[in-house]
Order: sequence, then structure tokens, then C-alpha cells
Amino acid sequence: MYDLKPYIKTIEDVIEKGPYKDNWESLSEYEVPRWFKKSKFGIFIHWGIYSVPAFGSEWYSRNMYIQGSPEYEHHREKYGKHTEFGYKDFIPMFRAEKFDADKWAGLFERAGAKYVVPVAEHHDGFQMYKSEISRWNAFEMGPKRDVLGELKASVEKKGMRIGASSHRIEHWFFMGHGREFESDIKEPMERGDFYWPAMPEQNHHDLFSKPEPSREYIEDWLVRTCEIIDCYRPKVLYFDWWIQHSSLKKYLQKLAAYYYNRAAEWGEEVVICYKHDAFLFGSAVPDVERGQFADMKAYTWQTDTAVAYNSWCYTENNVYKSAEGLIQDMVDIVSKNGNLLLNVGPRADGTISWEDEKVLTEIGDWLAVNGEAIYDSSVWRIYGEGPTQVVEGQFSDGIAKNFTSKDFRFTKAHGNLYAIALKADEKGEYCIKSLGIHDASRKADFGGIIDDISVLGHDGEVEFERTEAGLVIRTDCYSGKPLTFRIKIR
Repeated sequence: MYDLKPYIKTIEDVIEKGPYKDNWESLSEYEVPRWFKKSKFGIFIHWGIYSVPAFGSEWYSRNMYIQGSPEYEHHREKYGKHTEFGYKDFIPMFRAEKFDADKWAGLFERAGAKYVVPVAEHHDGFQMYKSEISRWNAFEMGPKRDVLGELKASVEKKGMRIGASSHRIEHWFFMGHGREFESDIKEPMERGDFYWPAMPEQNHHDLFSKPEPSREYIEDWLVRTCEIIDCYRPKVLYFDWWIQHSSLKKYLQKLAAYYYNRAAEWGEEVVICYKHDAFLFGSAVPDVERGQFADMKAYTWQTDTAVAYNSWCYTENNVYKSAEGLIQDMVDIVSKNGNLLLNVGPRADGTISWEDEKVLTEIGDWLAVNGEAIYDSSVWRIYGEGPTQVVEGQFSDGIAKNFTSKDFRFTKAHGNLYAIALKADEKGEYCIKSLGIHDASRKADFGGIIDDISVLGHDGEVEFERTEAGLVIRTDCYSGKPLTFRIKIR
């Protein structure tokens, strides 16, 4: 078992000497970097031991120990008793024999992503990188490869930025159900053991739940996270929801100060993404899981969602979203000052499913034509118009939106206004109410002059006229996906 003290001292020294201190007042001086605001689209990756059973979801390591659950029954039927075959016994089966980081990076570049965020350690406690903190990592076991390191090299070679996601804090309770019956999760356990500490699971949204993470556990979490920062220099650091727990607050300030100070040393600009109110607003970037906002925000935010509805990792029963729906979501999110972080779940052997690949390449095809309305864009005076309402909040991605050709979203870039029809009209006829003729002295909608309108990726003529009802556009261009109008104004 390694000694925490030297690591903690290094962390304290970096905080003491750097521009950021471990308090909210100092961290409030943080500014979201321009590169993140302009990137708009990133790729999330859930890949690990849980990809071997490929059943249920990436929470298999927890659920297989909940008696009576589908995962529990599946495990007993396929692998045997939990005393004879536990979660750790999947590690030798996780060989990643077809993993090709360059191939992955090529696909993500083809999709149009600007940053890539692999899960460095999920709730199960298995590190997907080379570590001196724990031997339970992919460099020493399973694939015996530094997955995060290989991805960093390949992603950066393609001009994208690498990030890292840590879900380690949830490991506090994640394996706890294995203590409730005879299994391979049992005492004695101590720091350094794979399943440690396997504490009782409580209400996930109770910020003061007991037993709360111990100082030893939190310092272990802090040291693990700082190891990722120092060894891989991620430009994005993503955390899942449970870091909002009250026991973590002062340590989150230490972590942020350490990360921002290290970035200052490197001459880099970095981003922390968090959920709920784990960090003080303004000290990092808020993230909405599997959902989005109904209205435009004055601050930069992010949605993280997956290509599959039912799981973040690969399972044999994944239900996949359409590229059209994800493009619509991306446009809606970007028009409201957000970024989209889209997850794929590779198979255990390191291949990416054809379903994931198909969606990513279709998104890439659309961005290759329409990207000038997305990348480097900023919000307009309103985010959009139309009859379809977006349900706000997390875990709402399963609610069908059914956008129409009357639903538009606006962005501003390169001296142009872009109006994106979320559904193409088969007749090529559109009316944008917000751009009609208005009395500018009475209504604060657009009252300027429109010089020209074109459709991105289409050379044909576009007819338009402004009436009191709106800007009427006619074009012979039809696409099955959102259609982008480039509007030149003066």
C-alpha cells in the first residue's frame, strides 16, 4: 500500500505556489477557455471490464451483486456463483486484442469531434491507464496497455484535444451490495484492494448521506485524480454526479486549484465539467446528463449523452439513436450556448460497433457541410423559434421531440447569421417569423438588411422575401437532415 503523505504534500505545494488557491473566491477567477467554447462537439468513451459481460449497462459491477436483479440472475446462469466467479474474474477476459487507438481517433476526427474524453476510471475502480497508485489497472492487467496514453497520442496527432473522466468517487459504495450475501466481496479489505471499501449504498442525491467517504478514501481519490492530471495533462476533466456530496467540498477546491495551477505551468487552458452544483457556479463548466436546457444560457455549458439510449457501454441489446436526432440535439444545444459530448461504447475486444460508427460518420458528413454554422459560433439574440418544446433536465433524451420544418435554431459566426431548420421541408418552403419585417422601435427582433441567403452545401438559387409574417424562403434543396441557411446581413 502506497504512502499518501508525499502525494498530498506535492498537491499542497502546487496550490501554495500557483495563482489559484483552494477556495471558491480564488477559483471564481477562472474563465472558460475560448477553445472549449468554440469546439462545440466532443466524444465520450465508456470502455472497461464491464464491456466483457456486455449485459445491462456499465453498472454491471454493482448490479451483479444485487440479489434478484437481471444482472445477478444472468451472472449466476452464465458464470456461476459469486463466490467462484466475481467481477474481478472478468479482468483476464478483457484483452482488447483489436484495440487500435489510431483507428478510433480517425473515426472521431471523421465525426467532426474536437475533443475526446475517455473514462479513465469508472465506478468499478479499474484504471484504464498506467498507474503507480494501484496495480488494478489496464497496463498491468487485462489488456496490459496504457489505454489513456495511447488514446492521448493518437487523438493529439489528429489535432483534437484529449480529456479524461473520473468516476472513482462513486466506488465508495459501488460494490457494497456484495457484502449482503456470500460472494467474493468480503473482509478483510484495505486501501489498495480492488473492491475496497464497498460501503453501504444510500440515497444518491442525499448530499449528507452516511456513512460518508472517509478522509483516507477522499485523499486516495484526490491523489488518483492528480496522477491523471500530471501524467496525461488532459484538457478536459469530467466528473460524474456524486462529487456533489458534502464530504467532498473542500477537496474539490483543492483539486480545481491543483489542476488550474498545473495548466498555468504548462501554458494550457483546461476545463472541469461537473453536474448539479458540485462546484461553485463560475469556477467550472456545468454539465447536463442525457438532457439539455429549454432556453439559451448566458454561460457555457455541456450536455453529455450517448449514441445508445439504454447504456453508456456496449451491450448486446443496445438501442441506438438516429444520426438525425443527434444532429438536431447538437444544433439545439449549440444555439443555447452549449457543447455536445457524445458517448460511444466499444466492445471488449476494442472494436466499435457498426451502429456507433454509422451514427458518427453521418454526423461527420453533416458537419462537413454545415460545420461553419456550428464551430466557432456564438449565440444570437434568441436561440430559435418554432412549435416544438424541448423538455428541460437530465435523463430526458428518451422523450421524442418530433421537430418540424417550422422549428429553427440560430447561431452567429464569420459575420453571418445562420438559421438551421431542424427538419427539412419536402417542398423547400420555409418561413422564419423572427426575421420578418418588424417595427424595430417597438419589438427588439431583427430590423436590419438582409443582403443574401444561401443553403450550405447547395449551389442552387434561393428565393426570399421579407413580409410582416416572416422571412419567406424557397429553395429546391431537400435533405433528410437539418438544413442550414447562411444569411448575410448589414
